[in-house]
Amino acid sequence: MTDTVAIDRAVADDADELHDVAAITFPLACPPGSIPEDEAEFIAKVLSPERFREYLADPDRVVLKAVVGGQIVGYALLNAMEPADPDVAAVITRRPVTELSKMYVLPGQHGNGIAGALMRAALDTARAAGSVAVWLGVNQENVRAQRFYGKHGFTVAGTKRFTVGAQLHHDYVLQHEF
Repeated sequence: MTDTVAIDRAVADDADELHDVAAITFPLACPPGSIPEDEAEFIAKVLSPERFREYLADPDRVVLKAVVGGQIVGYALLNAMEPADPDVAAVITRRPVTELSKMYVLPGQHGNGIAGALMRAALDTARAAGSVAVWLGVNQENVRAQRFYGKHGFTVAGTKRFTVGAQLHHDYVLQHEF
């Protein structure tokens, strides 16, 4: 790492910058063949500044930010709630559990330890809140992310579907147990 990364809990004033990072990074995690208009619709509905303000105000969610040189370069969104997807609930059975819903780092920051620091902070946050496991969904074609999660103790627990716009994608459900 060339610059020091600071991992901290995001606040409402970070919503616009978190959206900017999300708008750059979300399409990078989508599988080849994803439709840019579907990705843009997802970003507008799920990763807008307004939605980030909602996430930040929700007591069942934590947004962590990775900051380098005063700029947010990555974030993680943790949901401390029951899995709503029946496919997930069928394979993630330990409770209480936290979902690592989003975790992205700007492409210029890949490979320098920021994602690892953000992951360690996310896992520590979930464990400190009393969770016995963390789960996440990752696209089945995103091999790079799967390798990263595997390095951090995640294993495949099952599969689920994930919709982006009009497209249905297939994810692995990964689990990390404490």
